[in-house]
Amino acid sequence: MTNTLGGRPARPASMLDVARRAGVSQQTVSRVSNGSEAVKPETRERVLAAMAELGYRPNSAARALKSGRFMRIGVLMHNLNSFGASRMLEAINFEAARRGYSIELIAVSDPSTGEVTRALSRLDHEAVDGIVLRLDTHRSPEQDIGFPSGIPTVIVEGDSFDDRVAVDADQRQGAQLAVQHLLDLGHPTVWHVAGAEGYASAAERERAWRDTLAAAGRTAPALVRGDWSPESGYAAGKRLLQEPDVTAVFCANDQMALGVLRAFHEAGRAVPAEASVVGFDDTQESAYFWPPLTTVHQDLEGVGASAVTLLLAQIEDGPVAPGVRLTQNQLIVRKSTDAWNG
Repeated sequence: MTNTLGGRPARPASMLDVARRAGVSQQTVSRVSNGSEAVKPETRERVLAAMAELGYRPNSAARALKSGRFMRIGVLMHNLNSFGASRMLEAINFEAARRGYSIELIAVSDPSTGEVTRALSRLDHEAVDGIVLRLDTHRSPEQDIGFPSGIPTVIVEGDSFDDRVAVDADQRQGAQLAVQHLLDLGHPTVWHVAGAEGYASAAERERAWRDTLAAAGRTAPALVRGDWSPESGYAAGKRLLQEPDVTAVFCANDQMALGVLRAFHEAGRAVPAEASVVGFDDTQESAYFWPPLTTVHQDLEGVGASAVTLLLAQIEDGPVAPGVRLTQNQLIVRKSTDAWNG
């Protein structure tokens, strides 16, 4: 409801009004508005309560002129429906808000060089302080992508750039955990249901599968390709059922593993007694598959929070050394894998 005085709208609450109501200085109100961490938690809560009570809204334009920052991060993502993208966006949004920043999201359906460049240009005109870019697809050479000049960027989950800051879960390490787990259980080799072509994560997981088998002196079986969906996993499972020596399967994500489990169940191929199955992602549903799925847990929340931290370090403190920062994964062992005694 709008406050009125004498039938006319009352003036908007000012910073001075908030300061008086909270019993603090205007400088403290300004610090809270700008997301500064140099304010005691109890004081911050008192100031925020006064803002809410008075309906105070900081003037973002004036704040930008004063601080040189808009307190807004641009986020560019492809394939928002995927598990990784949704979890990453949630983590980025949470950490940005915790640090006093909002986000401006642009989703691209086509991760081509031209589409990405146009989306980056849009963000350049949206008054953002920095950009987080997540595509998870192979890219064209860097010079083909038009990064806005003077705007800090962080790349997450995809091909990195030599002179830019990037952060990702260690895809190779995660896949190595999955394959080595199956080898340690005594399986003679491990079959692989790979993710869709063109995805950086799928390529890294496939490469690690081959390398881990080679390091153990095992021959990699014929690759079975999926597209991340349960349907493609089901088709892959039907294909694997044609191979009588399949005892262990590493799927590039949990959804394809679900399809493989369905195909094996329909054919009477017992999991894990006759074949062990491992996924990747540790989705919420994976613990409730039948049998509960052994899978690789990615710390996507940690990756998203690190991306924001690295971006704000560039925005607030200056350049950060380029290169990829990798977070480690964890193998979650459940009931879909067991020792092989064949």
